[in-house]
Amino acid sequence: MVKRLTQHGNSAALIIDKPVLDLLNITMDTPLEIATDGRNLIVSPIQSARREQRFRSALESVNRRHGKTLKALAE
Repeated sequence: MVKRLTQHGNSAALIIDKPVLDLLNITMDTPLEIATDGRNLIVSPIQSARREQRFRSALESVNRRHGKTLKALAE
């Protein structure tokens, strides 16, 4: 998909099509993080702090229970 920036006051705006917003579960109220790797613009929805905390907790649990096995598989 090729897009062009749109003039929005003194700024530039990027219009994101609804199917992409739906796919990423982004609404008008979703906070977005904008980053760059020096060549690309990266726009990511910020997940809720609670969801992030639950993910980290689950990851720690898996690593405690299966860390040695996962490390052996990685080698």
